Amino acid sequence: MNEELQSTIKTGLIAGVVTLSLGMIGILVAFNDRFIVTDYVTLADLLLFGMPLVAGYLAASAMKQSSLVKKLLHGGLAGALAGVPTFLLILLTLVWESIRDSFINVEPDLLDIITLGNENRVTGGLLLILVFAVFGLVGVGTALLPAKFRRPISMSLTWTIGSGVMSDILIGILRPRMSQSTLRSLFGGTGLQLVPFIVLFVGLTAVFFWWQQGGHTRYNALRQNMTPKQQKNGRRVSISLLVIFLLILPSLLGVYLSEIFNEVGRFVLMGLGLNIAIGLAGLLDLGYVTNFAVGAYIMALLTSSSQFGPENPWSFWLAVPICVVAAMFTGFILALPVLKMRGDYLAIATLGFGEIIRVLARSDALKPIIGGAQGILQIPQAQIGGFLAQVMGYILNPINTFLGKFELGILATNSNGDIVFGNPPQLYYLFILASLLMLFVSRRLNNSRTGRRWMAIREDEDVAAAMGINTTNAKVLAFTLSAASGGLAGAIFAAKLGSIFPSSFELLISINVLSLIIVGGLGSIPGVIVGAFALVGIPQLLSEFAEFRLLLYGIALIGMMLIRPEGLWPSEVHRREIKREGDDETAVPVSVKP
Repeated sequence: MNEELQSTIKTGLIAGVVTLSLGMIGILVAFNDRFIVTDYVTLADLLLFGMPLVAGYLAASAMKQSSLVKKLLHGGLAGALAGVPTFLLILLTLVWESIRDSFINVEPDLLDIITLGNENRVTGGLLLILVFAVFGLVGVGTALLPAKFRRPISMSLTWTIGSGVMSDILIGILRPRMSQSTLRSLFGGTGLQLVPFIVLFVGLTAVFFWWQQGGHTRYNALRQNMTPKQQKNGRRVSISLLVIFLLILPSLLGVYLSEIFNEVGRFVLMGLGLNIAIGLAGLLDLGYVTNFAVGAYIMALLTSSSQFGPENPWSFWLAVPICVVAAMFTGFILALPVLKMRGDYLAIATLGFGEIIRVLARSDALKPIIGGAQGILQIPQAQIGGFLAQVMGYILNPINTFLGKFELGILATNSNGDIVFGNPPQLYYLFILASLLMLFVSRRLNNSRTGRRWMAIREDEDVAAAMGINTTNAKVLAFTLSAASGGLAGAIFAAKLGSIFPSSFELLISINVLSLIIVGGLGSIPGVIVGAFALVGIPQLLSEFAEFRLLLYGIALIGMMLIRPEGLWPSEVHRREIKREGDDETAVPVSVKP
């Protein structure tokens, strides 16, 4: 057996095992109600038939010098083999009637899906293998397409499928602004209607093709030909449009989607902080939830009107700086014992700190102070009152009157003249303000001499010390500054919920933040935002993902390490490092001035 045939068989069987696993853990059944094209294609169909297509594509891509006939044969074989494990499951259900006692997800709905609705299971299984072989051939055709066609088609297909998957979100946004008949012509219960799906796909393909064939070149040339004054004015216009969009976004999203954006904003805040320690300084901190918990508990202790709060509770705005400083002090204290640790040892030590905080929060020893397992209640919402609220009211009321003509609006004062950050659309502005503040700080740190010191330590701590960098001070500063963002996120979190409990500060928080940084791109500020939307926003947008969120986290991490180790939106420095490692060249530390 030659190497090409072995590779094809291996690729097909791996795709088959993945397909079988998707069915055995219940994903196919759960996603079968989520339409991409209404009444035609579901998300389960995409996963089921996408596997043989990918297998055929990979098999053909590995045979660059082979003939077309040989590629087609190998692609069809890889696709057919992708259906073999599922076919074996179908046969197993015929001889093992009580299979659900051991594999609860092998239910009739799953059998209907994998037998393509055929009453005769054997016939349905064989038909599945045949259909998989056809999709394997489609994968070969995809591999044979020139890159100038394949890339626009794949990009437009991704965006069109995404629009179909997120159709209920789009319906919620468009419903107040479109008639019911127009909405029904565009969307079904879930998914896009067939004609709008095709029109959107063709339109996006044309746009991406134009952009790839020279649109971006002409755009860059246009920018380069602009005078410095024109470029400056262009940036101002872009920033102004972005600010306007961010201000009216809650009105477009509604309450439910605003709450999802708030969750994304909370993880963006923590991600920006942890990105300083991990992405820039290379310090693997698995106890970041500690800073989040400290910020939340300090906010609760200072502002709560319960038995744990002071006689004269503080306002939210006075308590926020104290929360940030307390979190920074915690980061400083926890950094001291681990300064000489690196890699796995540092990760285990910081993991221990996170668990210590969780245990202390639940313990009876601190119950008289922070409430123990019963937590702290009666935490007031953030609000702006007095003279400042009156001034803001004079500004906001005319704006809201104007935007009301378009069924839009931004923050507004209540009957008492106060601005209260209570419901999700109002809290959105609080998270946006905090995120923009941390974005500014993170960007300044990235481009500073301190940031270059951190990157030098990340590359090689011994070489950085030999260059004259005080690694001890730099590492302590990284832990301290990264903790500030976590404390700020915790403070807003406490005011948002109105009560906090130790169960809100589990280790999983740290793992989630670390995951979004890895998926987005280490050391990349845009990567943190993209990672938060990918790992926090999408699972909350799609209720079907909720049960499998941790599984999808693992799949996403493994996929990123294998396919795109630099992340979805990597920093230029990290991208160059990954490429240099891939070329087996000797790594060169970042040059900095001590």
